[in-house]
Amino acid sequence: MTTVIDLIRHGEPEGGPMFRGSKDDPLSHKGWQQMASAISNSDHWDVIISSPMARCQQFAEQLSGQRQIPLHIDNGLREIGFGEWEGMTAEQVGERYGDHLNRFWQDSINFIPPGGEPVNGFYDRVTRSFNDWQQKLAGQSVLVVCHGGVIRMILADVLGIPLEKSFVGFAVPYACRSRLQIDQSEFGVIRSLISHQP
Repeated sequence: MTTVIDLIRHGEPEGGPMFRGSKDDPLSHKGWQQMASAISNSDHWDVIISSPMARCQQFAEQLSGQRQIPLHIDNGLREIGFGEWEGMTAEQVGERYGDHLNRFWQDSINFIPPGGEPVNGFYDRVTRSFNDWQQKLAGQSVLVVCHGGVIRMILADVLGIPLEKSFVGFAVPYACRSRLQIDQSEFGVIRSLISHQP
């Protein structure tokens, strides 16, 4: 049995690049264009799963309605909470917190933003939700509309990337798509990254 799961990061939100986390901004006009360009009429999914954040859910709802695909909203797939950094650009974080941002990129387990969600807990939350859907939707083609951090946690799990390096191992720009294939056989479960298209 083969399951195909496409992960797509939301497009650009209103307000542009910043540490957004639980800040619930909708997609900008450009963000809607990015999402429309990232999918095609040849794409086929049986089910859509989405983060509850507006920048994901609004697009997922539109696509679900257009293509008559069942949609499930999963709170476990929301973005990591960035604490005091939320609403700030990387430059503003650097000005206010010095080298803390660089330390976060290099070792996100030990250098979390003040008041932020611990990466270990974030990883556990995301992979628990993802693995539950993987089991429930076995044999289907699935689209997951989510966040850069969520995609990083899932790929770290699938590829065996050390968690402290999970935020710097690969780029996940707006509307980036990653395809996973899960093959279940008598020999066990094999999970593979088939493509990653920034």
